[in-house]
Amino acid sequence: MARLSPVAPAIILSLALAACGGGGGSPTRAAPAPAAAITGQQLAQETNAPQITGNMATDGLNWFNFRRQQIMLPSLTRNGLVDIAAQGHSEYQKLNNTITHDQIPGNPGFTGIDLPARLSGAGYGLIPSYAIGEVIAKVGNADGFAGAEALITAIYHRFVIFEPMFKEAGAGYATAASGYTYFTTDFAASNGLGQGLGTGNFSTYPYEGQKNLPNNFFSDAESPDPVPGKNEVGYPVSIHADITTKVTVQNFTVRPHGGALLPVQLLTSTTDTETPTSAAAIIPLAPLATGTTYDVAFSGSICAIKPDNTCVSPGTPVAKNWSFTTR
Repeated sequence: MARLSPVAPAIILSLALAACGGGGGSPTRAAPAPAAAITGQQLAQETNAPQITGNMATDGLNWFNFRRQQIMLPSLTRNGLVDIAAQGHSEYQKLNNTITHDQIPGNPGFTGIDLPARLSGAGYGLIPSYAIGEVIAKVGNADGFAGAEALITAIYHRFVIFEPMFKEAGAGYATAASGYTYFTTDFAASNGLGQGLGTGNFSTYPYEGQKNLPNNFFSDAESPDPVPGKNEVGYPVSIHADITTKVTVQNFTVRPHGGALLPVQLLTSTTDTETPTSAAAIIPLAPLATGTTYDVAFSGSICAIKPDNTCVSPGTPVAKNWSFTTR
């Protein structure tokens, strides 16, 4: 389910985060909240950050676009029909006390079995060649900036949020009596894929010179778990190319400036079924140090792909070295 395709749904499994420490119903698992979770007010202090509106759906989408712009990805246009699908699914999760991408007919608030059905039910048409995606968070408050940032931290969700060829998005949220809020964002490119970056080009996250990055990521809080057997690990570093391409990794490393290479978990489509062909990531196997600059080196190739995900022709060699700093 964690794959991106121009002709099939692109759906990443759910994330459950809570300020006081735990997830909710199936298929997620309980997990501790980040030790030093950042608030929307703190995020809003970043240079050129959007203004907080107090509406979680609006703030979440604005934050996704802010981060996309920072890594030179096209902005997403908000679509009211996609909003309807996302809001309906948030209400469904609230009413049924569950976090899920699938709905059960007959349950309270049912709006469609899966994302394509919910989008179609909202009046958003899907032509034969399309790409869609959905990310969900269950959080302890309705802080849109913080909720969106948590989803960006979760690497499988980041792959969807930073897909370059998505064109539109919509979001919704619903808060249960328990105090938990279900935040749903749907992404789409239904009338032809977006311009994207172009074959042979890619974006990185963190971006060159980015500061104030968290030093850790709680892997168990994401489902599927990208680092089985470990919970607190280092902040993920990722490469994002167009959905119509394949990224092949030759070398992908991270180290503290002037220090030794860190042990990492490499995520690529050839070794991890949840990683799309158009992306790759490394996750340090231990938390990063605070207030420290890290140097990243990446080399490999990017090729246009056929429907079977094999390369149309030999890939374009690519390489990049960059740095980021933890808070």
